[in-house]
Amino acid sequence: MMTMDHRWHYLGSLRSAMSLVIYPLQSLVEMSTSPLRMAGQYLQSRSALQREVEELRVRQTLLNAQLQRLIALEAENRRLRRLLHTSRETVEETMVAEIVAVDLDPFSRRIIIDKGSRDRVFPGQPLLDANGIMGQVIRVDPFSSTAMLLTDPGHAVPVQVNRNGLRAIAVGTGASNRLDVPFIPNNADIREGDVLISSGLGRRFPPGHPVATIVKVESDPSRPYAVVEAAPLAHLDRIREVLLVWINPEQEKPLRIPDQKGNAEQEK
Repeated sequence: MMTMDHRWHYLGSLRSAMSLVIYPLQSLVEMSTSPLRMAGQYLQSRSALQREVEELRVRQTLLNAQLQRLIALEAENRRLRRLLHTSRETVEETMVAEIVAVDLDPFSRRIIIDKGSRDRVFPGQPLLDANGIMGQVIRVDPFSSTAMLLTDPGHAVPVQVNRNGLRAIAVGTGASNRLDVPFIPNNADIREGDVLISSGLGRRFPPGHPVATIVKVESDPSRPYAVVEAAPLAHLDRIREVLLVWINPEQEKPLRIPDQKGNAEQEK
């Protein structure tokens, strides 16, 4: 039968008639399955896009983290270059140290650095940053040291006005951004904007380094001294690296500062 149909096409008309009957049913079936295929393709595409978006978000997070790290390294590099430039300008021996801890007492301005007696650090050793004097070492351990910053209430440094050489003492107040300059007569030649530099008296701090800028001068004839305040030039609450300075091999005796009653107070 199949051979005869193949040779003489007896069933051709029958197949044509059946295809006319089956075509609407076939079209109906295809129409019913097409939305399912489209939905499946849409879900697959959506899932692929979600995975791609998630991968891109992870990559963006990693790139942002790397960018922030590069920015931090660039800032650290600039700070170190400034420190090295400061080191070249000084004739004393110097060493870069890193701050590893900060005293949490709100009225105490002290830090811990990663250099100690094994690095020849000694009590009373001055600390600088790229902008000026920061303070001095007060306690030394084998692998670390504690330093008192300029703004600590127990700290004082001999200074002079860079403009005219007027000598004074800059005393810490406990505030992070303020120093007192006591015992300045009302008629003294000192004004807002004057820069205070280290005088080198007592040989505790190297001379000629920036210390602070005068931000307030109030003269009152009813008082023996003017009210003078200054802002430290060193970035005491922002930097991570400090510069240790060796002025001379032997530690000098601490400078003694007279108070208003004429008694001598030891420089901390």
